[in-house]
Parts: sequence; structure tokens; C-alpha cells
Amino acid sequence: MSEGASAFYAGRVMHQRLRPRRHRLRYRVFSLLIDLDDLDRLAERLRLFSRNRFNLFSFHDRDYGAGTAEPLHHQVERHMRAAGIEADGGPIRLLTMPRVLGYAFNPLSVYFCYRRTGALAAILYEVSNTFHQRHSYMIAVPAGANANGDRTIRQVCPKEFYVSPFLDMDLTYTFRTVPPGRHVGVAISGHDTEGPIIVASLYAERVPLSDTRLALAFVAYPLLTLKVIAGIHWEALRIWLKGVRLRERPPPPARTVTVGRRSEDQEARSHVV
Repeated sequence: MSEGASAFYAGRVMHQRLRPRRHRLRYRVFSLLIDLDDLDRLAERLRLFSRNRFNLFSFHDRDYGAGTAEPLHHQVERHMRAAGIEADGGPIRLLTMPRVLGYAFNPLSVYFCYRRTGALAAILYEVSNTFHQRHSYMIAVPAGANANGDRTIRQVCPKEFYVSPFLDMDLTYTFRTVPPGRHVGVAISGHDTEGPIIVASLYAERVPLSDTRLALAFVAYPLLTLKVIAGIHWEALRIWLKGVRLRERPPPPARTVTVGRRSEDQEARSHVV
């Protein structure tokens, strides 16, 4: 497989709340990097992975984007054009956790949008909350940013979507992303007027995607997606017990996609852990 094609990524997620009470957790996860145009071939090649039907691992189109019959590739390109970003039919690769035994919950799925030349044009961050709602942040990538992961791409966007009941809406997100290569990394920090209040990150290493790898993952990460949702509620209880007050949930934003801004200052590559 080429370095940017569908692959398995094994790594760790870290969440850290900095104020008003410190709280930190880390856990092991795996994700699949899936070329959206390669989904059917991938399902044909792998016995343990299916598209839109039950299997040990599966990908269901309705779990992403608008949840409609419109192909995901078309949806993402439509959002690119609406944001003023050229979409020329280049590959779009999605970093996400698959369904495990029919169940999935992805707090964050990341679409890497490439031009036909191989240059990375934009990144779309799709956020899901535990209230069965989704919202995305579409941000252009500066021209010249390396698509192979040896530069960290910095992007900024206002928070528009309710996720945690312990965080205010008046925050700004900063994304620091290492595009898929031998490693992939995404770090998100939420800032208010007093500075950073929360940091979350994923850092993972690429492994060839095969039935053997999926079988090993099922043993090494049993019921991963169910553990993610259970862990979210357990950690919420722990935060509440520390005295952090709940915030009222506002209605979801009228727009399904918020357009952020890129930073022209690209940082030297660093591990986002």
C-alpha cells in the first residue's frame, strides 16, 4: 500500500482538564485510516471488515456526515467548496474508529482532504456528542504544508458545538495535527479568556491493515467503542464529584459545518501526546 492509503493506527488518547479542577486520563485506542474511494475494495479484501453490514469490524456510512445516501466523498467536497477551498477530486482519507460488533461511538473523526497532486488541501474535524448530534469544523491547510507528516499543521476555530457538560461554549479551539504517515497525531486545546482550559490528543503509529491485525486488535482492545462511551460517562461522574458544575445544553448550531482559519506558521514536527 502507498503511505497515504488505508491503514491501521495503534496509539493512545489523552484528555487533560486544567481548570478549575485538574483531571487527566489516558487510554489505548486504535483507528482506521480509510480512503473513502477504497471502502468497497477494502471490504472485499478483508474478511473481518464490512461496509454497511454486520461484521467483527464494520463501517456504516450513516455514522458520518449527514447520515444520508449522498456519498461521503461528495459531502466533504461540497463543504470544501462552501468554505472557498478548491476540491479537484483528490483522495479523502478518514481517520476513525470502526464499529466493533455493530457498535461505534466516535467523539472525533478526521477527514484529510488531498488534491490530486498529493498536497493536503484541508482537514475536516467531525465531532459527535453523547446526545446523538454531530458538527464539523472545516479548515484549509496552508499551501506548502507537507502531506507526509513531517510538519505539524496548526489551525484555529471557534467552538460552536456543545460536547462536554462541564465546558462553556465561549471557547476557541486550536488544532495541532500531524497528517498520516508513519505516525498520525491530533491535539486539540480549548482556550477561554484566561488561557487553556482543556487539552485532548491522539498519537498513533501506522501498522499494515490486514485480517490478522484486526483479529489481534479485537483481543488487545476488546469492545473498544463500547469502552469509549462507558469511559466518557465514568469520567464525567468523576469530574462532577470534584465539584465542577454542569452547563446547560444549548440547541445545536444551525450550520452543520463551521469554517475555521489556518495558521501560516507551521511548527516543526512534534509528538502530540
